[in-house]
Amino acid sequence: MPITKHILRGAIMTLALLMILPALPGDVAADIYKYVDETGIIHLTNVPTDVNKKYTLIMKEKRVLFNRNIARDIKKFDVLITKSAEKHGMDPALIKAVIKAESNFNHQAVSPKGARGLMQLMPATASSLHVDDSFHPEKNIDGGVRYLRYLIRLFNGDLRLALAAYNAGEKAVQRYGGIPPYRETQQYVQRVLAYLDGYRR
Repeated sequence: MPITKHILRGAIMTLALLMILPALPGDVAADIYKYVDETGIIHLTNVPTDVNKKYTLIMKEKRVLFNRNIARDIKKFDVLITKSAEKHGMDPALIKAVIKAESNFNHQAVSPKGARGLMQLMPATASSLHVDDSFHPEKNIDGGVRYLRYLIRLFNGDLRLALAAYNAGEKAVQRYGGIPPYRETQQYVQRVLAYLDGYRR
């Protein structure tokens, strides 16, 4: 009977947790793992450190996809943008224009394809740039600036091609010998250039 009570109590706690978590802000959510010990007691954790216990993932962290229409404080990251731009010899207005087009200054943004943070770094790109936390504003900006600088140099200073590569990938630009015939990429380049013109005034 005690085991049955433990199981029932554990089930109630699990159900309560699953009901409460979705209501929490997106940046507090986390993966939740469950482990049932030999007495039937259910253990819940977001950090399953004991490898000898068989934890089961019961809730995957979910980040809300950003809405480009949400108004954001465009000056919030100015210090970080200027710092990284000066460090890598880039135009702060360009970095700001890319961030505006990519995430609308939402450092928690996640695209449908999995790009993350202010400058929307894909996991593989972030890894190659040694960015260990794409949601960390300073790390994300610094990685994005370095990547953009690399693309500008790769395409001999042609900003339009560099921006197209930032959006569609450098191989796509090289394959087509110019801006790829993708509507999203073509609109992206125009959008960033328009923002850039506005930020330079």
